[in-house]
Amino acid sequence: MKKALLVLVVAALIAAPVFAQFKVGLVTDVGGIDDKSFNQGTWEGIVRFAQDFKLAKGNYKYLQSSAEADYVPNLSTFADEGLSLIIAPGFLFEQAMTQVAKNYPTRKFLIIDTVVNLPNVVSAGFAEHEGSFLVGVAAGLKAKADGKNIVGFLGGMQFPLIEKFQAGFEQGVKAVYPECKILVDYAGDFAAPDKGQALAQKQYNQGAYIIYHAAGGTGNGLIKEAKERSQKGDIRWAIGVDKDQYNDGIYSGNKSAVLTSMMKRVDVAAYEVCKMTMEGKFPGGKVLTFTVANKGVGIPEKNPNLSADIVAKVKEYEALIASGKLKVSETPAK
Repeated sequence: MKKALLVLVVAALIAAPVFAQFKVGLVTDVGGIDDKSFNQGTWEGIVRFAQDFKLAKGNYKYLQSSAEADYVPNLSTFADEGLSLIIAPGFLFEQAMTQVAKNYPTRKFLIIDTVVNLPNVVSAGFAEHEGSFLVGVAAGLKAKADGKNIVGFLGGMQFPLIEKFQAGFEQGVKAVYPECKILVDYAGDFAAPDKGQALAQKQYNQGAYIIYHAAGGTGNGLIKEAKERSQKGDIRWAIGVDKDQYNDGIYSGNKSAVLTSMMKRVDVAAYEVCKMTMEGKFPGGKVLTFTVANKGVGIPEKNPNLSADIVAKVKEYEALIASGKLKVSETPAK
């Protein structure tokens, strides 16, 4: 018994310095740490990891980028500081990450939403089209139930990655409501709430009842517009992205203009790679994919604005996608 106890004590003493010395840094994209979307979700995963493993306050931190020109300097700053893991969320970091990872071959990096084929970089990808299909089903069924026949999609910048959100959403809507019209606009920006609000005004004025965004901070303008209209009695809905944006849509007490959200668990990606790296299992050079099947994408557990019938239907489609019986296309229909 004493011998076993001694082994446990020694093991704990060996592990403790690993926890104590582990340092992780996040470099945000231009949306900022509190974008209520991608950066914030990634940071929440880091914070949860730090709390679970009792990292000292100074051992997890972030640097905010105000322009793309800040990406290389910010990543390099953390590399110079010798952090255990450096994380960059977003495909816009691809070139900067490639450059910095080559400059610092002994440092470990995680890039989210694109692939950098280097041995000291792990890439995390998501099946955004699958999760977007599910919120498309929710939007189609809600519009149909309320006698509306137009919904919309608002993208940030028009790249194949963001088109995956559009593609999945369109397929989900059409699966349950083939006659529904879908409006599509791209803002050309991920950090311009004013542009997001202007495009939301345009689509709502064209009759859109529900708009789904994949636009980062730009999407906050959509939510603002949905709230303002709903507050005045012109009920319109927004669908959030990346994290559960229900609270961002609250107006008039406990009402929310956010119908549901497409959860893209960037927090899980950040948490899991932090944990693997700390445990000496850094999956350098690999691509980790988060899908409906492994709960990497989907809708929130609680959806106060969706009826039980709609949630049940979404769950049916979720099971079909997870089993492989339903394949969702990554490209929008032309």
